[in-house]
Amino acid sequence: MLHMKSKLTWLIWMAVAAAHANEIPPEVVVERAAHVCQACHGNPARQGTDSIPEIAGQMPLYLQTQLKDFRSQTRAETDVQAYMWGISALLDDNTISGLSEYFAALPAPSGRPGNPDRVATGRKIFEAGIPDKGVRACAGCHGTHAEGASVFPRLAGQKARYILTQLQVFSTRLRPHGILMKKEAAGLSPEQMRDLAEYVQSL
Repeated sequence: MLHMKSKLTWLIWMAVAAAHANEIPPEVVVERAAHVCQACHGNPARQGTDSIPEIAGQMPLYLQTQLKDFRSQTRAETDVQAYMWGISALLDDNTISGLSEYFAALPAPSGRPGNPDRVATGRKIFEAGIPDKGVRACAGCHGTHAEGASVFPRLAGQKARYILTQLQVFSTRLRPHGILMKKEAAGLSPEQMRDLAEYVQSL
């Protein structure tokens, strides 16, 4: 796997270097970089692994923000930093913008059914929050159907394992720009995090 990732990183580096030398147009660089991204994140015909997020149909501004956070090494989950820091370091702002628009235009993932009890509980939290814990309704930022808006990511159809991991990470310093989520995540128990993760995956 490491050898494959090194090869993919080399492919992006070659594409970006060629673009700066005016040998290939920027849109071709984006297409080649997107192909590298899909090796891990999957594509409309193939899902990636459960720990790697779906990015097809995602909010473009959110994708831009995350790629720039990886590039500046301010987003630092230990399971992604070694690879995403290296990949994003090769991307200039124009390529990041192009990649974000490319993936935003792809069909969003379909929901996958989960445990009915968890889905039902997760839906209540998503729609109404947990007032006595100070947890606001997720729908207030992420949309009624978890479709996302602007810098707030689409959660519908996202993998439950990834969502659960991110909810856990928000309580650490590894996602410093997730300020709005820190308070919300702090009010959730581990079980409630799992409930929410299964709910949004089912949408």
